[in-house]
Amino acid sequence: MFIANPIYDTVFKYMMSDTKVAKIFLSAIIEEKIVELDFASTERSLKPGAKRSDVNRELEELVVCRFDFAAKIKTGSGEYKTVTIELQKAKFATDIMRFRRYLGVMYQDADNTSDKKRLKARQIYCIYLLNYDIGLSNSPVIKVDNIVSDQATGEELSNKNEFIQSLNHKSWIVQIKQLKENRRNDLENLLSIFDQDNITNDNHILNVNYENFSEEHKHIVRKLQEAYASSQVRDEMIMEDDYFKELEVKDDIIAEQEKELAKNAKMLAEKDKTIAENAKEIAELKRLLLELKNKEK
Repeated sequence: MFIANPIYDTVFKYMMSDTKVAKIFLSAIIEEKIVELDFASTERSLKPGAKRSDVNRELEELVVCRFDFAAKIKTGSGEYKTVTIELQKAKFATDIMRFRRYLGVMYQDADNTSDKKRLKARQIYCIYLLNYDIGLSNSPVIKVDNIVSDQATGEELSNKNEFIQSLNHKSWIVQIKQLKENRRNDLENLLSIFDQDNITNDNHILNVNYENFSEEHKHIVRKLQEAYASSQVRDEMIMEDDYFKELEVKDDIIAEQEKELAKNAKMLAEKDKTIAENAKEIAELKRLLLELKNKEK
């Protein structure tokens, strides 16, 4: 089955705009059942006919695609809790500080509370979809969870505590390039929708085996097939290609300028060193001449 390539932000946004699909996708990653999901996207997207001035302002923000969700979750004990899910997708390696700034905004946002008086902070879940490796492991999905313990004895304590959960967060890091042909579980099988080994002769299109997915996950595959059939989505993928190429050209120019500046700085440093050595030799000659004059007297 041909599907649109969700490595493209416009395709991923199209996929996640379907509430049912978003619930299934996020539930699979966090391994908890999401029963209600409110979506508020603050990421940018390029549209056909966008003004060049608008594009220039948005180019840097396009490096990271960001989504915010308020999710009502049914726990294993049958209780309900509301959490904030911060989803960030990066197509290229980017500055970690960019992720930290977004996370900082979430911690400061007064709307991220679970009561009417806005006094109880929601727990924050962070999901990072990265099209590059972080250099820690070849695992496709890395989970970071809180371990709460007694410092003196090492005894592990329960992390189901309002203070702990409000000031710490869980994270899931998906390393798209580490997705393997042999999937170890349902989540890795679902994430194969990102596997670039399935790419066709068109970078915008992946070819996946529909029957390999569970009945629930087939909803996501069908949504991506729908995106593949959309002329607007295809146009926006072409725009992404064009503008990221432009961004890469700008990066190459900046890198070349920085290389030239570093070369010039090195040459100046060598000149300064030569001048200092010459000055030292001149001072030594002056000293010797002064000694000779004093001897002649």
